[in-house]
Amino acid sequence: MAKTSPIEFVNQVKAEWNKVTWPTSRETIMTTIMVVIMTTVLGLFFFGIDSLFGWVVRTLLSLASGQG
Repeated sequence: MAKTSPIEFVNQVKAEWNKVTWPTSRETIMTTIMVVIMTTVLGLFFFGIDSLFGWVVRTLLSLASGQG
């Protein structure tokens, strides 16, 4: 592996930094809104699935114990 001097490393970092394309504030806001929407939808979905499975398990346990 070739060794890189600290000065060369800093120069490479600067060169890569200049290649970075930063998102606009509008893109950042839209992405944030989409993340909030998707996490809410997924949270509600998994809450519903968990509730359904909980109901199924409670029903099966009550039938198995003879209290149904």
